[in-house]
Amino acid sequence: MSEYDPVDPPVALTVAGSDSGGGAGVQADLAAMRAHGVFGASVVTATTAQNTRGVEDVNPLPADHVASQYAAVADDFDVAAVKTGMLATAEVVETVTELVADFDAPLVVDPVMVAATGDRLLSPAAEDAYEDLVAAATLVTPNADEAAVLTGDPVETSADAEAAGRELVALGADAALVKGGHLSEGAVGEDVVVDTLVRAAGAGGGETAESGGPTVDRFETPRIDTDATHGSGCALSSAIAARLARGESVRGAVDVAVEEMTEAVRRGYDVGEGPGAVNPTVLGEE
Repeated sequence: MSEYDPVDPPVALTVAGSDSGGGAGVQADLAAMRAHGVFGASVVTATTAQNTRGVEDVNPLPADHVASQYAAVADDFDVAAVKTGMLATAEVVETVTELVADFDAPLVVDPVMVAATGDRLLSPAAEDAYEDLVAAATLVTPNADEAAVLTGDPVETSADAEAAGRELVALGADAALVKGGHLSEGAVGEDVVVDTLVRAAGAGGGETAESGGPTVDRFETPRIDTDATHGSGCALSSAIAARLARGESVRGAVDVAVEEMTEAVRRGYDVGEGPGAVNPTVLGEE
């Protein structure tokens, strides 16, 4: 009989919607976590009928079932990090906020609010419910449109991104990563994506601001000439959560994960008749 030789990886939990097309949501989250050597558990908040051409139907799950899934995972696993994605309804946002209130480990909040088309995905009540969840976050990772929803101010330039990050930290988040893919003007030109990380004083590793206030870091990566970026936000936030589960600092996890995303986009999946998806399996490659 062969010897039993199991591995004991860190566990990360994704709380997000399911993408029937496989490119985003829970499917992308688990792939990104696995690529980093982390065991991924999941709480599904909604099912979707979608493919590379678009979303045809969304079915939010009852908040009490979301809570039951979370309880089942938390009762059995030593969860080292949680990330949230699409939460679908105000009731689910509020339920998840209550569930993670006593969670003593990193929490990454990817506030999935605005589709790539610019369409709002949540009701105003659900958007408002995010305030308490953002305040509980170790890191919140909005794109420019989502940062605008959360702060109430337009986010069109790198300077706007920094201002939004500072406001999100002022709301209570330990750190905010405002992604630059949708910005109309970057710090160094159209061929570069600039992601802006704002960290509260003393939070998230790395150097701190001499003023004692928030620290601002900018990460510049090449812009890949493609519209096949489906799942990029999910994969990035999950990669960061996986690295936090492994004990890395926020600053260090963001630095590496942002760099990795360039390859995930460059080596994306050309599947379906619409734009393809990013490739989370290349994340974590050393």
